[in-house]
Amino acid sequence: MQTKRKRKTTLRCKYLKNKFLYIIKFLFIYLPGAFLIISLLWITTLKWAPVYITPLMIIRSVENRGDKNFKTTKRWVPLEKISSNMVMAVIASEDNRFNEHRGFDWVEIDRAIDESKRKGRRLRGASTISQQTAKNVFLIPSRSWIRKGFEVYFTAGIELIWGKRRVMEVYLNVAEMGRGIYGAEAAAGVMFNKTAQKLTTRESALIAASLPNPLRRRADRPSPYHNSRATDIQDLMRKVPVPEWINKGR
Repeated sequence: MQTKRKRKTTLRCKYLKNKFLYIIKFLFIYLPGAFLIISLLWITTLKWAPVYITPLMIIRSVENRGDKNFKTTKRWVPLEKISSNMVMAVIASEDNRFNEHRGFDWVEIDRAIDESKRKGRRLRGASTISQQTAKNVFLIPSRSWIRKGFEVYFTAGIELIWGKRRVMEVYLNVAEMGRGIYGAEAAAGVMFNKTAQKLTTRESALIAASLPNPLRRRADRPSPYHNSRATDIQDLMRKVPVPEWINKGR
């Protein structure tokens, strides 16, 4: 009887041990492995496939579901159908070293850390266009460290698989540029009654100046500050090096 009980206890211990080992394997091997495979397939597919919807678009639609005046406006166009003025405007405004870094601008990150220590303020953002694109396409808006970790992963992934030109193409098609307005083509049509290909330097700078807060700033109805910021961006556009890929396919 005692031997039988010991055998049962031994079998139960073995069962619990195997179950524990399976859980450990699932959490630290199978789950990360599945995520790696799925995410790489996702990133690779979007190297060529248009991005028609993002988590932010869904969230904004849900937030405004009771507003009959709210409308989502977006239209995917290839980069060659977006004015090079618009490309240079967002580089000048959002990420001067876009063509030089590998997804993360360590110069700006170091400056932000030094400024935070010196002034005792919260760390200011130093996100690159690549990071913003990764966040827009793959993630929901959040300030958690977990989300930041995923942002780093997807940023590295798109830099490696997509390359600079594709990152810019996606960014200029999915970035929020006004209330319910996503991408340069939609912004150009709604605000300036033209295609993105026809955007002038000034119009591009006005759109770029609205990007930090597109729900409060309108490129076609700029405040004095907005106008001033657009002028600064225009000045920077003349100083920032023009990427070699900018005129490819035009």
